[in-house]
Amino acid sequence: MEIQVLGPLTAEVNGASIVPTAGKPRQILALLALYPGRVMPVPTLMEEIWGTKLPESALTTLQTYILQLRRRLGTAMGPGAPGTAKDVLATRHGGYLLQIPQESVDVHAYEALVAGGQSAFDEGDDERAAQMLRQALDLWQGPALVDVKVGPILEIEVLRLAESRLVTTERRIDVDLRLGRHSELLAELTELMARNPQHEGLHSQAMVALYRSGRQATALDVYRRLRARLIGELGVEPSQQLQRLHQAMLRVDPALDVAAGPRRSSTFDLYAA
Repeated sequence: MEIQVLGPLTAEVNGASIVPTAGKPRQILALLALYPGRVMPVPTLMEEIWGTKLPESALTTLQTYILQLRRRLGTAMGPGAPGTAKDVLATRHGGYLLQIPQESVDVHAYEALVAGGQSAFDEGDDERAAQMLRQALDLWQGPALVDVKVGPILEIEVLRLAESRLVTTERRIDVDLRLGRHSELLAELTELMARNPQHEGLHSQAMVALYRSGRQATALDVYRRLRARLIGELGVEPSQQLQRLHQAMLRVDPALDVAAGPRRSSTFDLYAA
């Protein structure tokens, strides 16, 4: 079985899709797929598909959804499969689980690559860090579970994954900046700033990329526009860290040069307190 949650939900067995068209069974499949090999308690599954307002027939209806998923799974497995659908989508005391390897689900491959990229980053192996983080981000095909109507449990997971994707993107850009790829990053950073108009980390990276590309005035303008937005919308000044980065650019601080920058942290962190 191969399952993808980093984008539209897909789940295939022997090349055949087992994703149901009905919304609630899709939610159940998505939630079980996020935790392969782990029992998902019945109350958690019920909360995901009905929230706090459970129908009187909640347990019976949930069992029907599980049966529907098993039927699709059994059809895809075929008569010659070594196990049965009940072996894969198994019942355990108090819940259900998908008995499949973690690597069958793209989110776990993503998290393994991120962990490896972070380790390489901490060790100063920029090329390996950039490669692993880029491979991790390449697994995304859109927002997580973009075609699933999520309930309260999956909503938390989708938000967590979206934040992880953004943090991983920032870290990969940090590495690319350390490798001197500032000019290559400008288009990507312009889009990221537009999507995250109050995100100081992305704006700081754009400032550094512009500065190193010989566009000091544009880099300073990024700061001015962000400051105006933060004051106008939130009533706050940029962080001290960002203000120090701005001052460093005004005085043409040599530490901003790629060759002089820190080897095991971002340029932004150079100006941390």
